[in-house]
Amino acid sequence: MPRHNRFIPEGGALVEITDRTIQARFLLVPSSELNDIFLGVLGRAQRLYKVPICGCVCMSTHFHLLGWFEDALQLSTFMGYFASNLAREVARLTGWTDKIWARRYQAIVISEEEAAQTARFEYLLAHGVKENLVEFLSQWPGVHCVRALLADEPLVGTWFDRTQESCARKRGEEFAPRQFATKETITLTPLPCWAHLSEKQVRERVAAIAQRIEKNAAHERKATGSTVLGAAAILAQKPVDRPSRPKKSPAPLFHAFTRRVRRELYEAYHLFLAAFRDAAEKLRAGDRNAAFPLGSFPPGLPFVRALPPLAASG
Repeated sequence: MPRHNRFIPEGGALVEITDRTIQARFLLVPSSELNDIFLGVLGRAQRLYKVPICGCVCMSTHFHLLGWFEDALQLSTFMGYFASNLAREVARLTGWTDKIWARRYQAIVISEEEAAQTARFEYLLAHGVKENLVEFLSQWPGVHCVRALLADEPLVGTWFDRTQESCARKRGEEFAPRQFATKETITLTPLPCWAHLSEKQVRERVAAIAQRIEKNAAHERKATGSTVLGAAAILAQKPVDRPSRPKKSPAPLFHAFTRRVRRELYEAYHLFLAAFRDAAEKLRAGDRNAAFPLGSFPPGLPFVRALPPLAASG
């Protein structure tokens, strides 16, 4: 199946990002080392590319991020840096010699509707509990933003400068394991639809969502007679193992609450795609001046970005 063209609506958008491990292996199984590395790489990527992050969670086979992106270039460079550096650290930690990610990350634009944004935020937050892995969100032993949102637990990790380590090694120098390590901190930003709320109001809404998630999961377990796996069993998973029935389901191009907004997003994408294909045909025919749509990646050419507005003359 071909990849969809990267597309961020004009003006930027909230995006739900998912990346899954190859063959659904437990390569991201929680541990103090993995958690520290994940937060360190994500924190550095956020600082370098100035991406507002609204939520993050790392499961054993995949991770989810909610972030605001100005355009497809910011999304591409941020994720290229984050996913590639995390993959190298995971390979180093686990000894896995194949690639880490099954395919390119999945990025789904979320509409500006409050119902759409809060629904995707609740979906992200529910991880760990909705699968009956733990009883309460705070019990997930891996990276989960709920503790930072409700308990002020900072999302701090370690970035290891492997370039400096390599240079020192080539010079024949001995160095301590953390000699070239620095701390990185992830800053969480409220959902765009909550930007007008106070910090207290945001915390109250997050707490209400968390309580609803845990209550619904408890009712479901009672109705079905199922039990939680527990943190100890999760931590005992081996990176080379995989779930017996990995999740496979098609993903939409957009998350929207109303049919009208969803249709508008699809129409905007189809117009963007038609313009891109038309320009690609002209370029293939030898027209080096073919006009690609704003926010696109022309084949073998620089990203097409909007020109900054001209300063008003005196």
